[in-house]
Amino acid sequence: MKKLTGLERNWILYDVGNSAFVMLTSTVIPIYFKNLAEGAGVSAGNSTAYFSYASSLVTVLVMILGPLLGTVADGKGRKKEIFAGCMLVGALGCAALAVPAGWLAFLGIYVLAKTGYQSSLIFYDSMLGDVTEEDRMDQVSAHGYAWGYIGSCIPFVASILLILNADTLGLGSVRATMLAFLLNAVWWSCMTLPLLKTYRQRSGEGSNNKDGSFVSLARTVRGIRQNPKVLWFLLAFFFYIDGVYTIIDLATSYGKDMGISDTSLMLALLLTQVVAFPCSILFGKLTKKIESGKLIAVSILGYLCIVIFALQLDRTWEFWFLAVCVAVFQGGIQALSRSYFTRIIPKENAAEYFGFYDIFGKGAAFMGTLLVGVASQVSGSSRTGVGLLAILFLIGFFLFRKADRIGSAQTP
Repeated sequence: MKKLTGLERNWILYDVGNSAFVMLTSTVIPIYFKNLAEGAGVSAGNSTAYFSYASSLVTVLVMILGPLLGTVADGKGRKKEIFAGCMLVGALGCAALAVPAGWLAFLGIYVLAKTGYQSSLIFYDSMLGDVTEEDRMDQVSAHGYAWGYIGSCIPFVASILLILNADTLGLGSVRATMLAFLLNAVWWSCMTLPLLKTYRQRSGEGSNNKDGSFVSLARTVRGIRQNPKVLWFLLAFFFYIDGVYTIIDLATSYGKDMGISDTSLMLALLLTQVVAFPCSILFGKLTKKIESGKLIAVSILGYLCIVIFALQLDRTWEFWFLAVCVAVFQGGIQALSRSYFTRIIPKENAAEYFGFYDIFGKGAAFMGTLLVGVASQVSGSSRTGVGLLAILFLIGFFLFRKADRIGSAQTP
């Protein structure tokens, strides 16, 4: 691959910035929340369930907002402005987590921050076709996730050092965690500035959307229904990426329920970021020799094996082993899915289509978190909910194979 352009590097930097918040949502935030909730008398099972429900609420909100905002962004050429607004909501929400509050208020702020974060990704992902050429999409997308993983380690390590040395610094663990929230909010904002300064929307700009958002939205729905490759891919994506994001959201809560210490949880997930860096880049390079569809299918099966192994997890080394296994596939499946979808949709309606991509992906993740939450409460064990994720990966695998076969049949 040729050297990255300045615009490609600036686009990648946003992954570096927002990935810091992702690290918080999978490590510090759930641990801090569970400690808040359990300190208020909420049981471990119920606190995991409430956190699952909050994650589900976020995805429902993004399901509603995503396509409508995407339609406005494409029709009016306002992709950058709406992207900036969503990012600002997320970053300010991250900073607001530092405000002393009870567990319920903390959960409400978390919902706001994560809604801003997930909404910003709709427009960020749709920018891929504007910042690079088609033959570089897989590699640039993979670099985004790769540098996001390794770059997020900088504020994360600083946050962990603050928290682990809180007493030595005279801060106390609560105050140190609050400072960590502020630090990550500043990092996220600073890493976004280069993209905001240099990005120019090429696709969709100037169409003016004369028919209005809802008419344009209906047209996009018809377009998806009439394109079997896009439709079957989105159905497959609904299931397999739902499982991926549920694991990202709830891995720490599950590990804590299995008796893994807070320190081991955070260090294991830091290891995930480090290992995911070279693995993401490797997946991008492999697309030069292996079709991206085959690599996505292998990654889905890899996640299926991870879920099966997690059912018997009860020791710290097993959680560390799973963290490494997740790292191997996590960046690849996300990066290649993004570039795969970018390649099969009309570029002039990229933000609209990515609004639906978010519905079927992160927006549909409410199903996984909801399944885990309900199953954990009904059965009294988090293992039951995790076991249900295997079904999502199986369905996603077979639907994706169908979508990829349609694509191969349509290729001259």
